Amino acid sequence: MVLETISKIIKIQLPAYLKRLPLPETIGGFARLTVSEWLRLLPLLGILALLGYLTIRPFLPKKKKQRDCLINLKIQKENPKVVNEIDIEDLNSTNVCYCRCWRSKTFPVCDKSHLKHNELTGDNVGPLILKKKIL
Repeated sequence: MVLETISKIIKIQLPAYLKRLPLPETIGGFARLTVSEWLRLLPLLGILALLGYLTIRPFLPKKKKQRDCLINLKIQKENPKVVNEIDIEDLNSTNVCYCRCWRSKTFPVCDKSHLKHNELTGDNVGPLILKKKIL
């Protein structure tokens, strides 16, 4: 049933539609078309434009995805990456890095997700590093 309907549309209705279209024989003939003739051409022109776009789309330059937005809006923007180190005497381990980009899968501990974030967005956020102060 469905295939018969599609077959009828392609074999009968589409050719009949195309025969009724006011296609001029020259480019200058398009200037002489009336508004109603342009309206009858509109669906065909829309489909041709869509097919043309889908054809050239793979060859268009791809933009970098900027899913993320900037996190650091004004702190040390002159530095390539903002990293602060703080010495603490009562720290159990030697170094602890805390995430400040909010992208870490091990949040609050930094897993270096800021590197991908900085590359995608041009941001300069980095971790907070707590170091054990050696007396």
